[in-house]
Amino acid sequence: MPKAPKKTLKPLLDTYDAGDFFDEMFTGKDGKVRPHYKTLATRLKRMTQKEFKEKEATASLSFLKQGVTFTVYGDDEGTERIFPFDLLPRVIPAKEWELLERGLTQRIRALNLFLKDIYNEQKIVKDGVIPISYILSAAHFRREFVNIKVPRDIYVHICGTDLIRDRDGNYIVLEDNARTPSGASYVLENRQAMRRAFPNLFQEAGVRPVEPYGQHLLQTLRYSAPPGIDNPTVVLLTPGVYNSAYFEHCFLARQMGIEIVEGRDLVVRDFHVYMRTTKGLVPVHVIYRRIDDDFLDPIVFRKDSVLGVPGLINAYRAGNVSLANCVGTGVADDKVIYYFVPKMIKYYLGEEPILGNVPTYLANEPDDLKYILEHLPELVVKAANESGGYGMLMGPSASKEEIAEFAVKIKENPRNFIAQPVVSLSRHPTMCDDVLEGRHIDLRPYILYSDTVRIIPGGLTRVALRKGSLVVNSSQGGGSKDTWVLYGDE
Repeated sequence: MPKAPKKTLKPLLDTYDAGDFFDEMFTGKDGKVRPHYKTLATRLKRMTQKEFKEKEATASLSFLKQGVTFTVYGDDEGTERIFPFDLLPRVIPAKEWELLERGLTQRIRALNLFLKDIYNEQKIVKDGVIPISYILSAAHFRREFVNIKVPRDIYVHICGTDLIRDRDGNYIVLEDNARTPSGASYVLENRQAMRRAFPNLFQEAGVRPVEPYGQHLLQTLRYSAPPGIDNPTVVLLTPGVYNSAYFEHCFLARQMGIEIVEGRDLVVRDFHVYMRTTKGLVPVHVIYRRIDDDFLDPIVFRKDSVLGVPGLINAYRAGNVSLANCVGTGVADDKVIYYFVPKMIKYYLGEEPILGNVPTYLANEPDDLKYILEHLPELVVKAANESGGYGMLMGPSASKEEIAEFAVKIKENPRNFIAQPVVSLSRHPTMCDDVLEGRHIDLRPYILYSDTVRIIPGGLTRVALRKGSLVVNSSQGGGSKDTWVLYGDE
């Protein structure tokens, strides 16, 4: 009796519905595979569904063994979860990536000049580009650090900027993460999982490597050392095992070959920071801190913090230790300040923004507030300093009760809210319960700023695994994909 033909992925790819969105892999009108996806598509169409499921299992087992997890605070079913991963990678051709590199380089340069300015001369305020009230009312503006000199005038050493694509395929900046951006470890782990699943495909497709990120990060941190330190000691400061990103902290410390420490492992003597070791105190010159400002030093910030290091800020002010990112960079994360970044680029660099912003309304401006309140069912409303998909109203999918509640919140504290039109995020084919369906995605590249700007060729592509959802955060049901940046355009 003849064997039944093996089921391949070809029917799933041939019948895929791109829908009324910009699809990364297929053109919407005729459903053709985009040129830079052809190598991947050819390989997938030859693969059986059984082989694909085996590769999925291999990737999941890899994440489990490596402990690739994240924590959902307040989750009743247990906090530790394996980070969801989809085996179909996002592919970016060389010309597109070159545009992103230029745009992201321009943006981090402007943000650093902005931070240096507002903590020193405040020219941008005096020239009327940004009202001083928005700076002083920013939750993460640190008045106590005005006129404090930072090494090499670099405030944001590591930035994770979230990008989306609109219905026409244009890349747009959704937000900047300039305090303690997370997710780089998943980029590297995703790539390792994909190499195990498709060991020969990377060379055939011409995919650029992401593995040098750890060494580039270490180089960035060493560059930020206080003046006169030729061989700086660098450590990673973590809040500890209960932090949602603890896996990443350990992973990056291993990648760089540096010590991971908690606040109790450090001590300050005579305005210098030391690490406790079995051989005595060892001087520390650079701290890659994964702790928010408020918890860094109980003498200066929150008195009840047991995560930080008493006296650390005095050592920082004295110029004897560097912090990456610097204290006070969170003002650049404020979603109200985001509105002004295109103006910063023009003001400091004399250039037009290469990457645009999403159109944004500021609830603190009377005309904008009126518009927001009248159009809440059509808008996305975000709290100025929330992240992870929290503190947000998705107007089109919200109930009347939720909209009414948000209207009250906005009226009570307009400075804390912005509103934006719903952007139809691009979609990407994603395997969902053995069916290939489009799911919305974004992209978080990682930008390192030292003697030059280095950007990992790829970044974290996050995918909203819930059908129809625009929220890609892992805490809200999102997962991730490997991101392939090609040497060429096909």
